[in-house]
Amino acid sequence: QVQLVESGGGLVQAGGSLRLSCAASGGTFTSYEMGWFRQAPGKEREFVALITWSSGITYYGDSVKGRLTISRDNAKNTVYLQMNSLKPEDTAVYYCVARRTDRGTWDYWGQGTQVTVSS
Repeated sequence: QVQLVESGGGLVQAGGSLRLSCAASGGTFTSYEMGWFRQAPGKEREFVALITWSSGITYYGDSVKGRLTISRDNAKNTVYLQMNSLKPEDTAVYYCVARRTDRGTWDYWGQGTQVTVSS
């Protein structure tokens, strides 16, 4: 079964940067999409970004467009989220996710990594 493990979260001041990593294992990902969701206390999980494994096509949620960049390293089976110009409202638990391209649901989730942005 596919397993996803996030790392790279932490504390950062507003305007700062972080890079999150997601190590994937347990499958071949040529037919997958991988991405990131986030969830703040009391709020629903929010789509952040996705990337197609084979071609590298990316999509972003409106709230992060222009500040966050998703990428992947196929050789390392790793997905990244580069986070720049961070705002306090970016504070959340960030989850790495994966799904097959022929499915409409995100079937695989990592354990999450906390990102806290202070004013």
